[in-house]
Amino acid sequence: MNNVKSRLGRLALIIMVPVLLASCGINNIPTKEERAKAQWAEVQNQYQRRADLIPNLVATVKGYAAQESSVLIGVTQARAAANAVKADASILSDPAAFQCYQQAQNQLSVALTPLRVLQENYPDLKSNTNFLALQSQLEGTENRITIARRDYNESVRDYNLEFKTFPNSFWAGFHKASKPMVMFEANAGSQNAPTVDFAPAAPAVNMAPAAAPATK
Repeated sequence: MNNVKSRLGRLALIIMVPVLLASCGINNIPTKEERAKAQWAEVQNQYQRRADLIPNLVATVKGYAAQESSVLIGVTQARAAANAVKADASILSDPAAFQCYQQAQNQLSVALTPLRVLQENYPDLKSNTNFLALQSQLEGTENRITIARRDYNESVRDYNLEFKTFPNSFWAGFHKASKPMVMFEANAGSQNAPTVDFAPAAPAVNMAPAAAPATK
């Protein structure tokens, strides 16, 4: 009888230990880490959606405003640079790599700015339904990028707090592979609207002296 009770006691202990550990928060770090990584995946999805829109947008603009080659080249090069930056989950705990990724995406945002106002100088482009549809999709994607970055930052802030508050910080020793993550920062100068000027150059002024009047 005593053996049966002893076995039942050990079984109860085996069952209760995981429950007690879970209630103490040992699973908080991996749970919140996965949530933050899921939000990061959404950020990547929206940036990729933007990158996929750009070739068609550039091709459409080129058909109506080929003379704006510097703008089109700038957008294409910025897209290529952004796509070339490492963007997997390993950069989330590497501030230097994360900053490199953010800067590349910010530079693409800056390069895209002229395309948003280009239509004002080219009436035919402004009336092109394909261009308008692409512009609308781009604007919607930019909004989704903003929301995805905000949600990612909130998840990371909650996750990083686990490493700073007791007793949650005690459990970090059980998750040595888990590290605090880096958050997006506001773009420098994002509060200022960029200035874009597509006005044609002013014609050269003829500075030659006027001919003297004929004498009688």
